[in-house]
Amino acid sequence: MIESLWLQLQHPNTQWVLAGTLLLGAASGLLGSFVLLRKQSLIGDAMAHSALPGVCLAFLFTGEKSLPFFLLGAALAGLLGTWMIQLIPRLSKTKEDSAIGIVLSVFFGVGIILLTYIQQLGSGSQSGLDSFLFGQAASLVRQDIILIAGVSAVLLLLCTVFFKEFKIITFDIAFAKGLGLPVRFLNGLMACLIVCAVVIGLQTVGVILMAAMLITPAIAARYWTERLTGMIVIAGMTGGISGVSGTLLSTTMEGMATGPLMILSATIIFLFSMICAPKRGLAAKGIRLIRLRRKTNREQVLLTIFEQYEHKEIYVTEESIRKKRRLSPSSCHKVLNDLEKERCVVRIENGVWKVTQAGIEKGYLTALKYRMYEMYLMHEMDIEKAGADQDDFVPDRLPEATRDRLLSLLKLHGRMPELRQPYPEIKKGKIANEL
Repeated sequence: MIESLWLQLQHPNTQWVLAGTLLLGAASGLLGSFVLLRKQSLIGDAMAHSALPGVCLAFLFTGEKSLPFFLLGAALAGLLGTWMIQLIPRLSKTKEDSAIGIVLSVFFGVGIILLTYIQQLGSGSQSGLDSFLFGQAASLVRQDIILIAGVSAVLLLLCTVFFKEFKIITFDIAFAKGLGLPVRFLNGLMACLIVCAVVIGLQTVGVILMAAMLITPAIAARYWTERLTGMIVIAGMTGGISGVSGTLLSTTMEGMATGPLMILSATIIFLFSMICAPKRGLAAKGIRLIRLRRKTNREQVLLTIFEQYEHKEIYVTEESIRKKRRLSPSSCHKVLNDLEKERCVVRIENGVWKVTQAGIEKGYLTALKYRMYEMYLMHEMDIEKAGADQDDFVPDRLPEATRDRLLSLLKLHGRMPELRQPYPEIKKGKIANEL
């Protein structure tokens, strides 16, 4: 298999296809990042479907299979579809998503009708237009690849030149207008670049799958970074890798189209990113959730311990903790075992625990944190911002004025926890009576 692949790679046509799919994937991933962040994912799909009647009309006018004319017709049809998507909501009460659905369906339907008509012509069987539905990279010749590679390189160059402007209009269009940027021109340029990216990928990936090639690398990249620059780089790399891997798989698997394999490769990278990304991945989120639950359970047990201490009780039972905090038996038992290792509690008998001075002190700190946060929520309008949520709320890290204000409110409302001296030891035989 490796020898066969190596022999295939020596073929000039395979090398040209690899170069074309690499640049196509990189350009699609880069532009797809802006499309995703602007929440216009469906527009790419509409542009791809709108391009089909343009390809068919170009063939009817020229009477021959010429990729430059096909791309020109597809670009004009794609721009027309984009313009109609913007025009329909402006002239009617139709929402943008409905307009996208209308344009996508109508243009694609017209394209299928024209495609059927062309196939019935004498020269229709030689047109090869059906390859634009699902893509057929193997049919690309050197001139086609040069055209695709050239357009992809221009797209990458323009995105680099206008990166700062695209970044501003993507995140804050009002700010862009305030700076005096030509917002309408930049939006039009962005639309043209997206149309070009969609059009050059039609023969490789196809009308139906081109939107996935535009969006999937960007979604995968979003899992790995919080910065636009990093997202664009990762999306471009993901698109390029998907293009190359799809081409290589198509080379080794006889009869398999390149376009679907490119999308499949991008999807595999997306699934890997969704699961394994360090911050946004499902695995990382699951680990953080488990840690948060453990931390919350621990704090709830310590809070219960201190509240019972305030009622002059230094013995706690697992049953009382579970009833008060709604913890599962296993969670409650695990927390108490962990606290026992920290010498915060001592096991007296089955289900009964004695609180030590260390446990009381930790319970005091937990109660202080919770009650200060309660006061903060009650008087949030009058107090300097202290944290986004309870997990970020740390009393020792608060500004001194904020901390003093919250402590005074605790005293005013009678919620100030008090750390008294530990109670004298109670003999084990008297536990039942004390409880």
